[in-house]
Amino acid sequence: MLILKIAGGLGNQMQQYSVYTKLKKMGKDIKLDLSWFDPSIQKNMLAPREFELSTFKGVTFEECTKEERDLFLKRNALQKVTGKVACKLGLRSDENPNVFSEKEMYHPEVFELEDKYISGYFACQKYYADIMPDMQEIFLFPDHPDEILHKRNMALADRMDQENSVSVHIRRGDYLDPPNFAILGNIATQEYYDSAMEYFRVKDPSTHFYIFTSDHEYAREKFSDESRYTIVDWNTGKNSVQDLMLMSHCRGNICANSTFSFWGARLNRRPDKMVIRTYKMRNNQPVTPEIMHDYWADWILMDEKGSIV
Repeated sequence: MLILKIAGGLGNQMQQYSVYTKLKKMGKDIKLDLSWFDPSIQKNMLAPREFELSTFKGVTFEECTKEERDLFLKRNALQKVTGKVACKLGLRSDENPNVFSEKEMYHPEVFELEDKYISGYFACQKYYADIMPDMQEIFLFPDHPDEILHKRNMALADRMDQENSVSVHIRRGDYLDPPNFAILGNIATQEYYDSAMEYFRVKDPSTHFYIFTSDHEYAREKFSDESRYTIVDWNTGKNSVQDLMLMSHCRGNICANSTFSFWGARLNRRPDKMVIRTYKMRNNQPVTPEIMHDYWADWILMDEKGSIV
């Protein structure tokens, strides 16, 4: 049996579930561990999260029991000591031999695992690019519970379908906090966004940009020209999933270094779509052009200076 841990925000949950789906399609006996969302754990989190995958109409899964989870995670004192020693000696990468933890950007060996507890965020496109048509059918968007906002979203999606539309996701908020900024800051820079939007303007001067961000004041100050920009600011809280739906209707997608951005682009079914993403995801994660173009095939990579890599 395999057990895969679900954790993090919606984008991360979708990535983990996509790996779960691929392993399931390979015939693996696999279940999900949702214990990370237990209130006793979330009360200690700086940014508490909820399990959101059930938002999507096509998501089904089998959840592991506590007993099944404990078979992988519970160890006695001697096992803990020998595990630490083995790691220090380089004999294995995880202290617990029953656990596989994602440590690199891409681990092809995850698909060969047997009898393991699997932990990771699995942001790399290569993990599930081959089953993305299946994931697009599984991640079916719910209607907005507010009928007025639902009609507004549907009207905007129809408009996006008809014009040369490009979504722009800007992640600020927690990314500006000092601890996060050191790791995630200065990647999706102003130069990055300016160059990415210019890339689309050169192709079609009539391009209309749809701005998605939680920092609405910043957006209204920066993108005030309504003839060129539309700020989408009404899908909030749990209904932020509607922003993913809208992003998926655009011809082009400009992503922040954010898994939420990535899923707006991944669920885009348009055959003519073009996606720009940041060259780096994190400042502490080494990258090379060869690796990134392999791991993110068909995506346009742009660095923090606004240059295409």
